[in-house]
Amino acid sequence: MMNDSVIRVENVSKKYCRGLKHTMMYGIHDIAKNVIGQSSHSEKLRNGEFWAVNDVSFEVRRGETLGLIGANGSGKSTILKMLNGIFMPDKGRIEINGRVGALIEVGAGFHPMLTGRENVYINGSILGMTKKEIDRKFEEIVDFADIGDFIDSPVKHYSSGMYVRLGFAVAVHCEPDILLIDEVLAVGDEEFRRKCMSKLNEFKSAEKAIVLVSHSMELIQGYCNRAMWVDAGVIKDTGVPRDVINRYFRNAVGIMQNSEVKGRRWGSGDAEITDIRLFNHEGKEVEIIESGEEALFVVRVRFKKNAENPIFGILLRNSHGAWVYGTNTMWHDMKFATFHAGEEITVTFRQRMNLVGDVYYIDPSIAYPDGITSYDWRENALKFSVVTSKRVVGVSNLDSCISVQRKADGQP
Repeated sequence: MMNDSVIRVENVSKKYCRGLKHTMMYGIHDIAKNVIGQSSHSEKLRNGEFWAVNDVSFEVRRGETLGLIGANGSGKSTILKMLNGIFMPDKGRIEINGRVGALIEVGAGFHPMLTGRENVYINGSILGMTKKEIDRKFEEIVDFADIGDFIDSPVKHYSSGMYVRLGFAVAVHCEPDILLIDEVLAVGDEEFRRKCMSKLNEFKSAEKAIVLVSHSMELIQGYCNRAMWVDAGVIKDTGVPRDVINRYFRNAVGIMQNSEVKGRRWGSGDAEITDIRLFNHEGKEVEIIESGEEALFVVRVRFKKNAENPIFGILLRNSHGAWVYGTNTMWHDMKFATFHAGEEITVTFRQRMNLVGDVYYIDPSIAYPDGITSYDWRENALKFSVVTSKRVVGVSNLDSCISVQRKADGQP
């Protein structure tokens, strides 16, 4: 039943030390307390400690897929490790109802000197499988992992992708009621990711509970029933994935606009990009654009020396650093008379933003007529967000119109 709670987290907190010195000192102190029968858990921060997760409460119901999003270091993986029992909370309570399968770190639970075969049995036992159960499913696990004869090689010789394939294969074949997955699926190749998603769809159909940590907003929006945004150890927002992701993007853009952090810059400097701004179709300067909306990137340029027929361009990247789109005046067959020293101009790129929801970066550039040498190139000069009310995955939003027709009875 969808209303059955399989994970319940109540006011949970977890603290870490910032430095190695305090980590070792407190570790020895806590071990000593445990030896004499005293509890090593403290609800107060000691010198050098901080709350990695702070007073977090949520629940996951049977058949629900919860996606955790947030910046690196926000506490997502720590939450997952506490759900798996790798870490114990310093405050609060976690209740798990059912068998847990987890893939949280590449190679977690594997002994590097043992073979893949031996690690399957060890890891399977850790996940609650009996030897008979592992014997019965061993060939399925090996076939799913698709690592061939490496199954009898020490796992220290495995690539990160092989680690992930074998770890995921064991985790999903233990028939868990709850599956915990961190970003490690990004390590696998495209074919393996498709195989994993097919398996996860089987889990969803069987009303298993899944908690997924990912920086892929396309995956979170397209696959999860609910999203939870974690920021600095606290739950910032939770709800429908599309809405939570859009609010997360808006926050990310706001942080960037208040930051002095910029990308690299290179070129001769004989012409320079002095400003770049984003405007919507109404001419209003914005930081967020709706998918499919018309946008204007306005670039201001100042020439320090005479420049004959320069090339003006932009390059668009997504949050993963992938090139999404690029264009320039040369490819549009635009030629210019000489621009003179001291002259200031404005170059406007009018674009239809048919993109999926994500955070994007713009690199404006000015190049010499050879198209290779730069006057000025500013990396990540502008950061903005695209939001959408539709569920789509990939890079572009092609805005499909779908129709289904059924033949009338008696017609061929």
